[in-house]
Amino acid sequence: MRPAADLLGQLLGHFLPGPLPVRFRAWDGSQAGPADAPLVTLRSPGALRRLLWQPGELGLAEAYITGDLDVEGDLAEALSRAGRTVRDRPGTRPGPAGMAAAAALAVRLGAVGPPPERPDGRARPTGRLHSVSRDRAGISHHYDLSNDFYALLLDESMAYSCAYWARPDDPAYTLADAQRDKLELICRKLGLGPGDRLLDVGCGWGSLAVHAARAHQVRVTAVTLSRAQYEYVTERAAREGVAALVDIRLRHWRDIDGGGYDAAAAVEMGEHVGDAEYPVFATGLHDALRPGGRLLIQQMSRGARAPGGGAFIETYIAPDMHMRPVGRTIGLLEAAGLEARSVESLREHYTATIDAWRSTLEERWDAVEALVGTATARVWRLYLAGASLAFAERRMGVDHILAVRPTREGASGMPGTPAARYTRVGPS
Repeated sequence: MRPAADLLGQLLGHFLPGPLPVRFRAWDGSQAGPADAPLVTLRSPGALRRLLWQPGELGLAEAYITGDLDVEGDLAEALSRAGRTVRDRPGTRPGPAGMAAAAALAVRLGAVGPPPERPDGRARPTGRLHSVSRDRAGISHHYDLSNDFYALLLDESMAYSCAYWARPDDPAYTLADAQRDKLELICRKLGLGPGDRLLDVGCGWGSLAVHAARAHQVRVTAVTLSRAQYEYVTERAAREGVAALVDIRLRHWRDIDGGGYDAAAAVEMGEHVGDAEYPVFATGLHDALRPGGRLLIQQMSRGARAPGGGAFIETYIAPDMHMRPVGRTIGLLEAAGLEARSVESLREHYTATIDAWRSTLEERWDAVEALVGTATARVWRLYLAGASLAFAERRMGVDHILAVRPTREGASGMPGTPAARYTRVGPS
């Protein structure tokens, strides 16, 4: 019988003419493809069977998660090179004779058979889209994985969002420094001072809430739908001596009550709100602020043709996400009565942040694998590699949107010059 790699190359040639985008090493040890291309190992015909039953991104992802397929070297670099090749050389759909030949090759390779078992860890959302119960289940799937897991992955601030790399060329500058600078940048943009009231919607593990309370003596109402985060922030606020300033609430964003806040922040939480629900979300933020109160949205964006996170992200990481071009989000905020004052792209900062998380994941791989299992560890390796690539290649963005609720007279309380744009002016 011919080597499996040769048969595999012939099979792929029916759908992607020209040189193979990667080098393959098949289960029988044979290899095919360009010598300088990323090396992809197929450990069994099961990898092909997954693609036969589920073509595309999700089939490839599940082959990787199960270990049927592996990549030698840097995973993000391999995904980038393979992706560029495929984009530059679009595939074709063979005619009847070509499909028959491809089917015969699939049989010879052992790819034909019953559907393979799905890996553990799939999200299974049920109920009405963005109902409270479905949102709670989706948030729990991602954020309640384990506080111990996120402590292994993140820096000591437990900030799970894009950092702000103020000194990227300083070798002594760390992820913890960049996260601290991000938190301080948010506080400066919001013009926070002692005694101010801050609403932190989707507070995560409390990094912003604790920083604002400790560094600026701000009274914070922190909201999360994750029980694991709620319990963590409650303990953290007490441990760090700011329990009197941080009021942590376990509830949906729709159930936030009260108003008169001097400032509000939603740091990478708006992606979970949903498209149809975002106008109500924006109106709720407007109504929570006093006239002259500021809002800081840190939010990821995608092009209009790809508003979700993709099949793999939706299935294994964060179900029901919705992202839109940043301009559309600004339009929704302004339609709710807010005035957009500045927009700052942090896209390159996110690539640096995710790459820091990737390094930590690899350094602590044995501990992560022991804690959450091999399949989940591989889910996160693939997730972070793909996310880094998406921001680096501008398929995703992330932005700071600073907005204000103007007074009835139209005053913003914001300075008119860029040099002083983050200070507070006029009466509070």
